Amino acid sequence: MSWIEIYREKIIDPETAVFKVKTGDRIYLGGGAAVPQVLVKALVARASELNNVEITHMLHFGEADYTNPEYVNNFRHNALFIGANVRGAVHDGRAHFTPVFLSEIPRLFRQKILPLDFAFVQLSPPDEHGFCSFGAEIGCTKPAAESAKIVIGEINRQTPRTLGDSFIHVRDLDFVIETDYPMPEAP
Repeated sequence: MSWIEIYREKIIDPETAVFKVKTGDRIYLGGGAAVPQVLVKALVARASELNNVEITHMLHFGEADYTNPEYVNNFRHNALFIGANVRGAVHDGRAHFTPVFLSEIPRLFRQKILPLDFAFVQLSPPDEHGFCSFGAEIGCTKPAAESAKIVIGEINRQTPRTLGDSFIHVRDLDFVIETDYPMPEAP
């Protein structure tokens, strides 16, 4: 089977993708400007069906509605770096901050010290060989995707393709949603 056929079989809608999350799961969100916003919005829409779902990430631009007071029992937020969009929630005790050296985070994932049930990652469209780029954030997103039980790729047509050790093949994605929106800018 070609990578194109594999890719097409993995395409689902955002609501179906987040329906796979269950109470008590831990989700890593790609960070910086590469937060998979469509998946996050679909997950927040399911809040009433979930309890104690941990959302962890690096510095995160864009919406962070899961830190709103009404979701305190549905989502536990664990920031590895604090941005403006989650600072108030951490200050108010609705979210947690885990101080850690950036260089230690991949080991936490790989050695299952911080085991991940899901990695929600924003990616560039695949190239002619089926490789997607992690785009604007590869710091810990690639190790998270390599360590998570389930990887959901939000393929954003506007995600830039970056070079270096920043690729994942479509066969290593469990599910794919396709999107097309501008990446958020740093506040």
